[in-house]
Amino acid sequence: MVKQEKMKTNPKALGPAELTELFYNATTAELATMGNKICTQVHGRNVLLRGLLEYTNYCVSNCLYCGIRRENRKVQRYRIKENRLLEVIQAGFDRGLRTFVIQGGEDPCYPVERICRLVEAIKQKTRGEAAVTLSCGMRSREEYGEMVQAGADRYLIRFETSDPKLHACLRDGKTLKDRLQALEDTRTAGFQTGSGFMLGLPGETPEVRLENILLCQRLELDMVGIGPFIPHPDTPLKHVKQHPIEDSIRGVALLRLALPQTHIPATTAAGTLQPDGREQMIAAGANVLMPNITPADFKKDYLLYPGKICLDESGIHCINDLSSRVRPLDRELCFDRGDAPRIAGMRQ
Repeated sequence: MVKQEKMKTNPKALGPAELTELFYNATTAELATMGNKICTQVHGRNVLLRGLLEYTNYCVSNCLYCGIRRENRKVQRYRIKENRLLEVIQAGFDRGLRTFVIQGGEDPCYPVERICRLVEAIKQKTRGEAAVTLSCGMRSREEYGEMVQAGADRYLIRFETSDPKLHACLRDGKTLKDRLQALEDTRTAGFQTGSGFMLGLPGETPEVRLENILLCQRLELDMVGIGPFIPHPDTPLKHVKQHPIEDSIRGVALLRLALPQTHIPATTAAGTLQPDGREQMIAAGANVLMPNITPADFKKDYLLYPGKICLDESGIHCINDLSSRVRPLDRELCFDRGDAPRIAGMRQ
């Protein structure tokens, strides 16, 4: 098993003025070179792995951009039984994975008690060695605390856009303020915090795109996931023009310069938009890959966007494929837990 390299340096994050100058004036190649340099200085050659498990595609939310939105009647809905989830996690653990991301729609059939039981079972199954990341929608501060007590380590709540009006329009009237408060509540509860945004949403301006990055910096996130907005044919945004992947590459590089120590995944959406999209993200400063270990008979029904890659492959096959993809970039897959540097430092 490849062990995570110790951080070699602690370069200073660029400030808002420097980031703004680069956002408007630097070429994509220049940004990618800078992002890659900072990433290797801080995180070394290793690319961390997180096993992604999409446990339910039921959702009470009706976000305009999402393929599993409540009003999409074409979706074949599912909930994976807990014993099946644990079998998949055991297989991933045996393969070497030490972080599992449990992601689903905002499903009322998963109250906090059920989520906590699943977390406890995962911890027992992996002898406490694996980190558990949850992405189960907005919950109360008390519920986040219960999840932490059950053993969950990290929580993801993407804000998607820093523009309050655009956020409310796209997310069925839900406010950005409440979304950010939920994110802060996860931090207060003791979670390592993750968030992120989409690039190319309708109504997005260059100023909003820059503010997305600056907001991530102000939030001091432990993980930031970004990717291109890909219009889904069964949503109200099906006719929106697709933006080029270059926007996502620039976003990753600027995020790396804004948050040197933060973990940044090369997202599947980038690989969907362009075959080497994830590799381009890694070359620009990303340091995480998330192979989808959801059973193949469910994967095809968790389509947040169309054309999603790796739907017919097992999670193990995905891991083997990723190893060959990062090698030409002078990178190596790393199976460590990959806690946030601020947490990892406390454990040394």
